[in-house]
Amino acid sequence: MACNKGFSCSYMLLKPEEVKFVDLIHFLFSSDLDKPKFVDSSKGTEESFRRRWLIFISIIAQKFLLFVAKPMSFVGSAIEFLLNLLSSNRNLGVLLLNILRGTLVIPDKTSATFISFIGNLDKRVVLDKSIKHGGDARYYAILSMMASKAAYENAAYIETTVRDQWKMECLGFYDYWNDYQEKATTQAFLLYDKDHDTIVVSFRGTEPFDADAWCSDFDISWYEIKGVGSIHGGFMKALGLQKNIGWPKEINKQEGNRPAPLAYYAIRDMLKEHLSINDRAKYILTGHSLGGALAILFPAILMLHEEKLLLERLEGIYTFGQPRVGDDKFGKFMEMMLKEHRVRYFRFVYGNDMVPRLPYDDKDLMFKHFGTCIFYDRYYKGKVVLEEPNKNYFSPLGSIPMMINAFLELIRSFTISYTRGPDYREGWFLRMFRVIGLVIPGIPAHSPQDYVNATRLGSTDVFLPPQHAIPAVNSVDISPS
Repeated sequence: MACNKGFSCSYMLLKPEEVKFVDLIHFLFSSDLDKPKFVDSSKGTEESFRRRWLIFISIIAQKFLLFVAKPMSFVGSAIEFLLNLLSSNRNLGVLLLNILRGTLVIPDKTSATFISFIGNLDKRVVLDKSIKHGGDARYYAILSMMASKAAYENAAYIETTVRDQWKMECLGFYDYWNDYQEKATTQAFLLYDKDHDTIVVSFRGTEPFDADAWCSDFDISWYEIKGVGSIHGGFMKALGLQKNIGWPKEINKQEGNRPAPLAYYAIRDMLKEHLSINDRAKYILTGHSLGGALAILFPAILMLHEEKLLLERLEGIYTFGQPRVGDDKFGKFMEMMLKEHRVRYFRFVYGNDMVPRLPYDDKDLMFKHFGTCIFYDRYYKGKVVLEEPNKNYFSPLGSIPMMINAFLELIRSFTISYTRGPDYREGWFLRMFRVIGLVIPGIPAHSPQDYVNATRLGSTDVFLPPQHAIPAVNSVDISPS
């Protein structure tokens, strides 16, 4: 069997740019299973109609996203500008008054005060000072979640927040190249917690109006790496998979002339540089949504390359609302290697968040979760579980309880500041966003607000070593009480 581009002998690579809609319809309904040019697969097209249906949906979604990429970006920029225009002028009344006075404050998109769509859902920037390193097992989880939330913002915002609010050192915010999309689509930043000799690498998740990031999410291409397992192709491409080459340990100089660096290689080299200066320093990896997928795949490639120093100095991995990234074989490989290198991996899931339930875990898609899953209900009570409840989300029997739960979350948004304190007050924009949950419950549950609350309000028991943790269970009752 010929290996795909020299690095994977078992793979499925989708090419939405090379298909016409008529060909896609023929592919879906025809019994002629000859290899279509838009599905490059080592095993040929599966006979299963459902498998072809999933490929059809993936390609249609990507083609649609590519078609609407510019208007999506424009709409997103307009919404962000209007939200910042409103906050820059304090409120709607002052905004109208300032227009009449001729003193309207126009927000600068590159300034430290400009906040993204995600940031407007939860504007908190201050770390919970009551939770200290060493004295509270939640410290790294809270720092990781706040860093994951900050990753959605611009460079000036991140630098100012890290320096002035967190009293830490910002090591840089970077855009990284995607060889397959032929543009810089991946973002991450690094900070140094000097009081605790810890570097935090935070990957940005999917922004609501970023078509390129959504394409990475919807791309169900996969590659099997020998001895490792099969991994989600869209996430690998975002992390720095080299087109036609794969994952060589070092970048070929002839292949290195890109407008921006590749995420994995650039971050790996920066970590080596910083860690070589300080023998006591360690680092943690984190990210929300797509960022969480990149955070857990990063050490997988370190293991592939046998990067002993970086694996020894990896303190932990904290992901929030992370989608599935590989098959069962990959999960077993990662669990074995993380245990061998004594790296703790915490995968946080809040309530009915849709994203951790994707891609499907079923016979037609091989994606599986692995590692320690910490599940939080709407009361922010955490429990270690084998798998989050309703693992594939789209269950007719579960839709009504989820909608009821979303309604109670909306009610909670008006009361939480009284029960938990003013730091948990929710603004009008998040409350409007929660209304979506009455129809599609899994979307508002993906908001960083609930993950920040969960890490702050949840019990420390979930961070204890496995033998002392809450016994794992197959499911947790999240129906309203």
